[in-house]
Amino acid sequence: MSLFKRSVVSEVASHGGVVFSTLIVVWLSVLLVRLLGQAASGNIGADVVLGLAVFSSITALPVILAVSLFIAVLATVTRNYRESEMVVWFASGLSLKNWLNPVLRCAVPVAALIAVLTLVASPWAYRQIEEYRERYAQRSDLSKVTAGQFIETEGGNRVFFAEEPTNADDELGKVIARVKDQEWLSVVTAESARIESQENGDRFLVLSSGHRYDLKPGKAEFRMIDFESYGIRLENRNDDNSPESIRQRAENSIKARPTSYLLTDDNDNSRSQIMWRLALPLAALNLALLAIPLGAVNPRLGKSGDFLLAGLVGLLYMNLINLSRGWIRSGVLEFHLGVWLVHVLFAGLVAFLFWRRLRVRKPREQQDPAPGPA
Repeated sequence: MSLFKRSVVSEVASHGGVVFSTLIVVWLSVLLVRLLGQAASGNIGADVVLGLAVFSSITALPVILAVSLFIAVLATVTRNYRESEMVVWFASGLSLKNWLNPVLRCAVPVAALIAVLTLVASPWAYRQIEEYRERYAQRSDLSKVTAGQFIETEGGNRVFFAEEPTNADDELGKVIARVKDQEWLSVVTAESARIESQENGDRFLVLSSGHRYDLKPGKAEFRMIDFESYGIRLENRNDDNSPESIRQRAENSIKARPTSYLLTDDNDNSRSQIMWRLALPLAALNLALLAIPLGAVNPRLGKSGDFLLAGLVGLLYMNLINLSRGWIRSGVLEFHLGVWLVHVLFAGLVAFLFWRRLRVRKPREQQDPAPGPA
């Protein structure tokens, strides 16, 4: 490999690593805040936050890799122009076309990795996410309660708060619960709680040494009950909680369905998802090539405008892919046309920009000045 190709590949890889690291840190920061908020509100368990963060990051990797490659190539080309290194390469007999080979050396492996992620890894990760949520949805109310944390269940009709147990035989320590049904609003307090299972398989949450206060909202009806032992039957939302059943329900999401299953489905929704999975690796290649002419800037001008224009072009590309997917899903656009239409348009844009940068303009002819008076 020549010195030029080695320097380009090395610099693109270096810039790509920096951009990728920055984007993944930003993504994880936003994702963890969102997941911790869901855990605090009781929508997911605190014990699955880390697992959901890992699988969600796998689903985001294709877009992050494509954006990182685009920015890395753009930054490399722009730096060579601004620091006048392109003058040296042009003086050595190279042109902008010679950037294609080293850029493709970086882009093709990244595009292949994105294809593996979109076709295989991302659907698997989506299935794991759905299975996590299905398992949590099937857990009893008590199993969702964490000491020192308010938990809402059944759409907010039940709110629990519990302390750490002081007795080893108890599942929970002091408990306070608000229970709302069609007529009564109840507040229950107890010194401790435990789970008891009956011979027929029924499970009960048994509260010990507590009080129950019932009132009817909007009416002057109130009652108070003191109890030594108070049982609440615990029921799962679905009787079929086998791993196979949970997996089948998780695969109902179109994003979680394996690609091989989508290929056998004869409907527009599956075709739109196939189009999306094929589009990302092709978009990564097109964006990497598009960054070469977009990065060819005048070193005397500011760089903010060029990066802004490149960002808008990349954003337009991804939005058109999403638009095509929506049109295929709704039946407005045929799959065989929508799967390649946007990529061909941007490949044509790449060719046009290269032609515009490489063409040799004819110098303007200077007119002889008019003779003055003798």
